[in-house]
Amino acid sequence: MKRAIKFTTLTACVALVSACASENATRNQFNSEAGAVIDGGFFGNATMNNTQVQNGDIKFLQDMGARFANEVETTVTFEFNKAVLDDAARLTLKQQANYINQFPELRFSVYGHTDAVGSDAYNVRLGRARALAAVNYLVSQGVSRTRLDALVSFGERQPIVATQEKERRNRRTVTEVAGLVSTHPLVLNGKYADVIFREYREQGATLESELGGITGSEVQTGS
Repeated sequence: MKRAIKFTTLTACVALVSACASENATRNQFNSEAGAVIDGGFFGNATMNNTQVQNGDIKFLQDMGARFANEVETTVTFEFNKAVLDDAARLTLKQQANYINQFPELRFSVYGHTDAVGSDAYNVRLGRARALAAVNYLVSQGVSRTRLDALVSFGERQPIVATQEKERRNRRTVTEVAGLVSTHPLVLNGKYADVIFREYREQGATLESELGGITGSEVQTGS
């Protein structure tokens, strides 16, 4: 009977401590700056996130990331157990490099992946070799190495196709928008609209020249 009472008392104490901890966490979260819940443990992360939201950095990066993925093939694939770029991979990376060079204010990351054949440790090394091959080719096409700030291998941990067998779609590298070049004039001045405006201006000039010989009636009727 005494043992049962002790056990019940202990359980109640644990529950009380847990409730207090939860209440304290909620209170601390409420009293912290917005974004504190996403803090990864590095000093200033939450404040940095707030700043990026307020000054438009995050929205800009999201938009440019989506645009990059829509306008350029972001993935290249590899033969089994190899980190050698074939003709298709080089063509894709050349297109990526052309896009990257148009936006000198952006930084990019390259991630390497493998299929599930082989040990995890080996696949991490292979994924890194593939990412390095992609980065080296981008650099050969005029991309500054300082703008390729992350070269990461996920090995077999993020497959496109869930299989333990050989699968080319899993043997890949992926290039993504990673951030802003902090010393670039557009970033320092927050003139992100110039990035979009400069393209619209070029497209407008091209369109104007194409329409130069078309009469007003033709434009209106769509002839």
